[in-house]
Amino acid sequence: MEFFDTHMHLDDSKFDFDREAVIDKIWKAGITKCINMGCDIESSQKAIEIAKKHPFIYAACGLHPEEIPQTEEELWKMLSKIKELIIQNKKIVAIGEIGLDYYWNQENKELQKMAFEKQIELANDLKLPVSIHTRDSIDDTISIIRKIKIEKSGVLHCCPFNPELVKQGLNAGLYIGFGGTCTFKNSKNAQKIVEMVPLTKVLIETDAPYLAPEPVRGTRNDSSNLKYIVQKLAEFKGLEAEQMAKITYENAEKLFINGLLNKTGKGFETTENETEDEKNNIK
Repeated sequence: MEFFDTHMHLDDSKFDFDREAVIDKIWKAGITKCINMGCDIESSQKAIEIAKKHPFIYAACGLHPEEIPQTEEELWKMLSKIKELIIQNKKIVAIGEIGLDYYWNQENKELQKMAFEKQIELANDLKLPVSIHTRDSIDDTISIIRKIKIEKSGVLHCCPFNPELVKQGLNAGLYIGFGGTCTFKNSKNAQKIVEMVPLTKVLIETDAPYLAPEPVRGTRNDSSNLKYIVQKLAEFKGLEAEQMAKITYENAEKLFINGLLNKTGKGFETTENETEDEKNNIK
């Protein structure tokens, strides 16, 4: 089986001591495409560096809601830099991760919403999809994706198991990203939500190094654990794991890869061939 991890963070410091070994491990485990998501300027730059070095890894650049600066002036500067990074690098396949997160900070809601909206507009301008993070902010997320058309689609990353959010996301043309949380024994509504989502809109992800699935929950996550997510989704959908892996791979290619290849007219340039910890670390 081949797998496409649509959301992970290989640039994270948890991989600093063995990053290249992990990359080799996930390739050998059948992960033949994956996207390293940026959260701010520094992590976006690191994501680009990793993608340039490894042909099967792609990058996304964006400003995560936890990384929103203190002032509007600083926000414009950061978004300008994000745009510059995207324009200069061909292996960037999305703007992300972006969105809203009121778990840690509710004092800057308006600035978070502004950053979210502006990054959707940037994605529309650059003809890229988006990867959307939402945490303790479902109503405002729904409001924004209903207000602003997301022209090249995108994904509700690590989507909360909320029927109205999923319904509105699908109505907006978005894909739904499922990760380790759908395997957790205490996840509420997981099967119901998976059953709501058409097979044409299902994506898989790890959010590595966070949110490792059962049966390795609580360990450092990496893309080789996609097999457990695929197995659980296949169980919920009444399919074989091989079918689910193929479906999600093709969906991810359609969203992130095919459109960019068509736009450029050529391939990418490359160089060398919920525990408490999970609550605190989710990206």
